[in-house]
Amino acid sequence: MEAQKYAGSIQLPDTDVVFRNIKNAKRFAIDIGGSLTKIAYYSTVSHRKVLYNTEKEATNTVDGDDYKYESSETERLHFVKFETKYIEQCLNFIRDHLVNSKESMAGKSIKATGGGAYKYADLIYEKLGLAVEKEDEIGSLIKGCNFLLRNIPDEQFSYSRHEEPEYRFINTEPNIFPYLLVNIGSGVSIMKVESDDKYERIGGTSMGGGTFWGLGSLLTKAKGFDELLHLASEGDHRNVDLLVKDIYGGDYSALGLTGDIIASSFGKAMHHGHTKNDGNPGFSEADIARSLLFTVSNDIGQIASLYAMLHGLKKVYFGGYFLRNHPLSMHTISFAINYWSRGAVQALFLRHEGYLGAIGAFLRGAEECDSEKYSWGENYAGSSGLQSPLPHPPVGGWPGGTIDQLEIDRCDQQLTFFPLLAHPEEYVPDTVDLTKDKEARDYWLSCFEGSLGSFVSRAVSSQPNSIDAVERANRFREKYLQRLHNLKNHPFAYGNLTVRSLLDMREHCLNEFDFPDPYLQQKKFENENALKMLKDHLKYLDSLEWKERQEVLIRGVLAGNVFDWGAKEVVELMEAGLGFKEAAGKLETRPWLHDDLDAWITRQEGRPYKCAVIFLDNSGCDVVLGIIPFARSLLAQDTRVVLCANSKPALNDVTAEELIMLMKQVATVCPIINQHLDSGTLCIRESGQASPCLDLSRLPISLLDELCTWDCDLVVVEGMGRAVHTNLKAVFTCDSLRLAVIKNRWLANRLGGNMFSVMCKYEAGMQKINAAPKSSNISENVIKDCLSVSSN
Repeated sequence: MEAQKYAGSIQLPDTDVVFRNIKNAKRFAIDIGGSLTKIAYYSTVSHRKVLYNTEKEATNTVDGDDYKYESSETERLHFVKFETKYIEQCLNFIRDHLVNSKESMAGKSIKATGGGAYKYADLIYEKLGLAVEKEDEIGSLIKGCNFLLRNIPDEQFSYSRHEEPEYRFINTEPNIFPYLLVNIGSGVSIMKVESDDKYERIGGTSMGGGTFWGLGSLLTKAKGFDELLHLASEGDHRNVDLLVKDIYGGDYSALGLTGDIIASSFGKAMHHGHTKNDGNPGFSEADIARSLLFTVSNDIGQIASLYAMLHGLKKVYFGGYFLRNHPLSMHTISFAINYWSRGAVQALFLRHEGYLGAIGAFLRGAEECDSEKYSWGENYAGSSGLQSPLPHPPVGGWPGGTIDQLEIDRCDQQLTFFPLLAHPEEYVPDTVDLTKDKEARDYWLSCFEGSLGSFVSRAVSSQPNSIDAVERANRFREKYLQRLHNLKNHPFAYGNLTVRSLLDMREHCLNEFDFPDPYLQQKKFENENALKMLKDHLKYLDSLEWKERQEVLIRGVLAGNVFDWGAKEVVELMEAGLGFKEAAGKLETRPWLHDDLDAWITRQEGRPYKCAVIFLDNSGCDVVLGIIPFARSLLAQDTRVVLCANSKPALNDVTAEELIMLMKQVATVCPIINQHLDSGTLCIRESGQASPCLDLSRLPISLLDELCTWDCDLVVVEGMGRAVHTNLKAVFTCDSLRLAVIKNRWLANRLGGNMFSVMCKYEAGMQKINAAPKSSNISENVIKDCLSVSSN
């Protein structure tokens, strides 16, 4: 059968078939360009999920009837690229594996954009039996761009070839508008985007990627676009271009022009008769290609920067085949934009710019992607990143047909920025960017690789009755290890490389191979033991004088936070039988590494808080003996308390569903907790997170609406992942308290402390400062200068 010849050869750089989960695909769209075709399809992915019995009658112990595994589904968007010259084989594959196998596809249409939507409309109908609904190319590009900017963290970046790191990822602002979108295909289109529905094409130029390719084909022996770019990377444009110093013997100081500025592109070619000593021309084909690249890029950069300045825009996003993750192209565009605008305009690129049109076409009429209801997040386990190696040409298949792919999973709700951030436009969750810090990067990549064995063992032991658990766990190991090795060479592959992203990627890979909660039994065991100690612990706290009790409460939170199965040295202590009192004894003596305890106690003596939200961490002693007594103390001061826990499992972190069951058991021990649960002054909410870290730019809107209604004036962030790896530098408009124990020796040394150093950081709220309105115009003199000076 024809499909069998090529279906197995559609391979990703790892081991997975590109058209993943196509048997569950519901609909798809296609963006057909002259060189690359992009397919977008929507599917549901089945996986194992833990279902908790939250309605079970509460007792003060935990037994085996609290949960069960059930099959669940995740909505996922898949995006795949391949070369347009293989479109017939691709359509055959889609016909055999999607259309013909789906009665629901009968009589349907396919949304398509790009020039090929017209060129190949008859072919699509012939192969698939589906009518083609042609979507406007520009509208699709903009819709896709808006979707990515809103949903994918670290989607946008700036690029500079001579800086370290080359890629600098830009945090997404709450408001993505306005911006300029410059699409560089054969020619160039320039669009001003002011909102989802308000945009216009304000200009362009015929000097685009087609110009570079066409002239390059005439002037060199390069056989294709990529070969021409490679040739340009080896050339020296100074052998072809006439520089300022070639005319003036140095700088032209009167006009502020340095000697290396290009005065005339290809200017030295007029002296073609001049030869080197060996009789050859004074320049090579590589030099020509390099000069040609600079000529086209500088022209595009100048025109784009002028349009941006005329319209008062500071952000310019570039996309299109000319870039397609070509570092040299991005560098020359960035240099031109910076030069012509004198730094007033920023050139930005998108990690997934190649999918803009496909995303936009797919979203047309896709109710399941309603941005008013849902947010989306990248599935790291199924995406390939920047600089990922291309697969080797398969024998007898689609030679070089697959480029890369992207997968995006739908969240259960819409997520947005925490309203109590003082400067949301400046918020970056992560404390350390590992793309910039090589020492930290090398350490953490090695650390995660070294701990991989224990996670494989934990995954297998969490499903003792599964006959294929070992095989799936080994596949998890292989995939995550491959991701770590790729990140050693290309740390920017998935955006900012951070401890958070490494943790998230591990969770994605565990879920990919159906290990949704490897620490489930461990959490149950620790909760049960902690509950046995709770009554006596509360009695002890109540016996203390007020001021002493406040300190003991904080020490209790810190002692509980020692219990962390993600910290290698602590795991050894826990496996040996670490107790709550022993954990408290491990804490460093005061003064702590960061010690605001006295300031916190002094603040407690003042006006009670109206509402406190606590982003909590681990199960067991952490939540039962640390957080719950602390929350109980706030409740005693008539403060409403919101306990905010993960929506999905990660390590031994407590989830919101687990916490609901646990609090019922706590209520049987403590009447005060029971009273406040009944009255609603103590409530449990989901954080929208599935990570040991905390991203305050992606919290559920429903949670934030409640916090605003209740006039939340205290934020408590607990744990090394949430308060150190992330949010250590976050600034809030209300009071904040960050509590954590440093359980990694390397990190403790890095911070200037020792193992079990304490982070107790209290800060009074900062008044929110509204950003100054952006100027609608940039100096006309700057524009005039740009018109009269040639770029480098």
